[in-house]
Amino acid sequence: MFKVTQEDIDGFGHVNNAVYLKWLDATVWAHTRYVGLDEQTCQSLNRGMAVVRHELDYISSAYLDDEIAVFNWLSANDGKLRASRTFQVVRIKDKKTLLRARTDYICTDLSTGRPKRMPQQFAESYQITSKAEATSPKAQAIPA
Repeated sequence: MFKVTQEDIDGFGHVNNAVYLKWLDATVWAHTRYVGLDEQTCQSLNRGMAVVRHELDYISSAYLDDEIAVFNWLSANDGKLRASRTFQVVRIKDKKTLLRARTDYICTDLSTGRPKRMPQQFAESYQITSKAEATSPKAQAIPA
């Protein structure tokens, strides 16, 4: 969960577009650590998932002191090179969806930056989940 601070507000009085991307990134890293792929593990495997495409649909605005939930789920994973996450950003007080997004990744060799096949640990840890599973009230919260 995130709480909108004054630093998040732009000249138009709402959360700046770039802040949403920051929230998505923090959520991805929280989930990545949760499934056992922290930075140290990625370094030891010499692999990481690099963003190749972001697609963000801004639906409504967030404002100062709003509490925000970011849901994410693995919507694709070929177990070889590519994976995708889908996101839904929701204002908690009225459950209004503020943003929907999708990010596509490619597995890379951390020492060269070139695409390289996923290690087995990535393929197993990045399991595809449904939106219903990810946004269910029973879903375990992963602190960002």
